[in-house]
Amino acid sequence: MERLGSAAFKQDHGVDYPYVAGSMAKGIASAPMVINMGKAGFLSYFGTGGVDLASIEQAILDIQAALSAEQPYGMNLLSNASTPQAEMDTVDLFLKHGVRRVEASAYMQITAPLVKYRARGLRRNAQGAVVAQNMILAKLSRPEVATLFLSPPPEKVLAELVAEGALSAAEAELAKHLPMADDICVEADSGGHTDMGVLSTLLPSIVRLRDEMVTRYGYAKTVRVGGAGGIGTPEAAATAFILGADFILTGSINQCTVEAGTSEAAKDLLQQVNVQDMDYCPSGSLFELGAKTQVLKKGVFFPARANKLYELWKNHAAWEDIEAKTRAQIQEKYFMRTFEDVYAETRAYFLKAAPGEIEKAEKNPKHKMALVFRWYFVHTMRLAMSGSSEQKVDYQIHCGPAMGAFNQWVKGTELENWRNRRVADIARLLLEETVQLLNRSFFAMTG
Repeated sequence: MERLGSAAFKQDHGVDYPYVAGSMAKGIASAPMVINMGKAGFLSYFGTGGVDLASIEQAILDIQAALSAEQPYGMNLLSNASTPQAEMDTVDLFLKHGVRRVEASAYMQITAPLVKYRARGLRRNAQGAVVAQNMILAKLSRPEVATLFLSPPPEKVLAELVAEGALSAAEAELAKHLPMADDICVEADSGGHTDMGVLSTLLPSIVRLRDEMVTRYGYAKTVRVGGAGGIGTPEAAATAFILGADFILTGSINQCTVEAGTSEAAKDLLQQVNVQDMDYCPSGSLFELGAKTQVLKKGVFFPARANKLYELWKNHAAWEDIEAKTRAQIQEKYFMRTFEDVYAETRAYFLKAAPGEIEKAEKNPKHKMALVFRWYFVHTMRLAMSGSSEQKVDYQIHCGPAMGAFNQWVKGTELENWRNRRVADIARLLLEETVQLLNRSFFAMTG
C-alpha cells in the first residue's frame, strides 16, 4: 500500500497512505471521524459547511486535543459568495488555532480569505525555497477552476490584503512564487453538489493541465492531483491510480460509518442502497441557478419534492400564483406549515445573517418564493441529521453511487452492518484490496 500514489503527498502531510476522507457538510465528516483517521495514518477533513463558528472552534479544539502534533487533520473551507465576511471569519479562526490544512470547496474564483490563509506565514528556508505553513487541497471538477488553483494568488487580491494589513509586503511577494494549492482533487460525479463529470475523462485532462502550469510557472514542487467521485470499491480506487491519481478521496461511503455525524436512521437507509438508488435534484444553496445535487432516492420522497419545488418556482412569479390544490399539498405534506410561517422563520434568520436578502424579497415576490422553497432544503437536511421519525420520507441525504457499490462489495461480511464500519478500517481494507487487484491484473497481463 505504501507504494501507491505520490511519495511527496505522503511526506508533506505526514501520512502513511495516499487516501483522504473528504469533508461532508453539517459535521457529517465529524471530529471523531477526523480523529480516527489521523490516529491511523490517514488525512481527513472536518465538514464545516452549515456549522456555526463556535461549533467549528470546538471541533478544532477536540481534534487538536486528541491528535499529536505529527498526526494530520484538516478543516473544510467553503466558498461563501453571499456572505464573504463569514468566510473571512472562518479563516481567521483557522489562523488563530494554527490549522495547517484546509480543503477548499465550491470555489469558482480565488477569494481574499483564501489568499490570506495561503500567504500568511510564508518564508524562505535555508536553501532559499519558499515554504508555506498553510496547505490547501482544492476540490474541483472544472479545468478553469483548476487553472485558478494552479496559478499564484491574484496580484490585485494580494495588494488589497497588504493595504488592509492582513498580509505583510514580504508575504505577498513570496506568494507570487507558489500556486494557490498544494493539492487539487478532481471530483467526478459524486454525492452532493456535482457537475456529473466522468473520472476517466476529467482526471487525465487535469493532470495534463497541471503539468503545463507547473512548467509555465517554474514551481519548485509539483502540485499533486487526486481523484474522487464514485470511489467505493477496489476496482474504482485502482482505476483512479491507473489514471494517474497521486491520491484518492472518498466521501459517500464514510457517512455510513460509526464515526459519521449523522443519524442512525440515515445510516440505516444508506446501508440498504444499491448503485441505482440515487437521483439528482436542485441544490438548496444554489436553488435559483439550477445547480444539481445528487441525493438518496430509495425510501424517501425528497428528490421528487425538491424537483417539484424548482419547477413551480421557475414557472410562477409568486407563490400566490400557484394552483390552490398544489399550494395546499406543499404546505400540508412537504412543509407541514404554511408559507407564511416558513417566511417568518426565514425572515428572522436573514435579518441577522444577510438583511439584503429580505430587502430583495419584500420587493420581489419570486425571490420571496425562492427563500421559502430554499427553507425546505435546510429543513430536510436537519431531519436526516436528527433522525426525525415524523418526516422520514423528507430526509435529504447527499450520496453518490459509490455507497451502493460499497454495500455490494461488503455484502455477506461483518461490514454489511454499518455498526461494524469504522472509517479508518474501511480506508485500510480498500487500499489493501486495491493493491491485490492491481497485482493480479499486472501478473495476468505479463504472464
